[in-house]
Amino acid sequence: MQGFFRTNPNIVMHFMEFFDVKKMAREAHVLRLGHRPYRDLRLTTHVALISRALGASSMILAEKQDEGVRSSLNKINKIWGGQFEIKTVEDVREFIKEWGEGGGFSVHLTMYGEKWTDGLIKELRQDQSKLLIVIGSQKVPHEIYELVDRNISIGNQPHSEAAALSIFLYEIFGKDTLYRDLPNARQKVVPSPRGKRIEKLSSE
Repeated sequence: MQGFFRTNPNIVMHFMEFFDVKKMAREAHVLRLGHRPYRDLRLTTHVALISRALGASSMILAEKQDEGVRSSLNKINKIWGGQFEIKTVEDVREFIKEWGEGGGFSVHLTMYGEKWTDGLIKELRQDQSKLLIVIGSQKVPHEIYELVDRNISIGNQPHSEAAALSIFLYEIFGKDTLYRDLPNARQKVVPSPRGKRIEKLSSE
């Protein structure tokens, strides 16, 4: 067997790429704390769009439903494909606890967290457990810092939670998520150096 791999380097390369942890499917969900309907509608919708585009399966709103956000994302799914969901959870603290008890891993993105190093990135990529990414809008209760598995900073200067989420998801899932064709899409973008090109996939 060792001789086979030595004389077939292309097979080895294919084997390594197939098991590249960065490319392996991992389920990720975003928990949005402190959402205020009407006031935060636009930013929270952007957070949902970022989550969907960069590989997450759902965004979970803490304690407050928002049909405006849900409606916007349902329309996006209908046209561009996929099954991204908007959910609501009543008790955030209990939800995070149960996430860990169920074998999941939770990360809170905060400028006060530990430094986002290459070693930490590699560690998180290798962990294939179900991932919960917690982001806040208002002041995050101290208890959240204690409940999650890791508090991670994407830089130590004030910044938007949307920016932190974008960088985090990109580092976890890689560039392959940027140009995905999602199932049941009615149309898709055709990359072009000039203008806008869209290919219709369905007439429904």
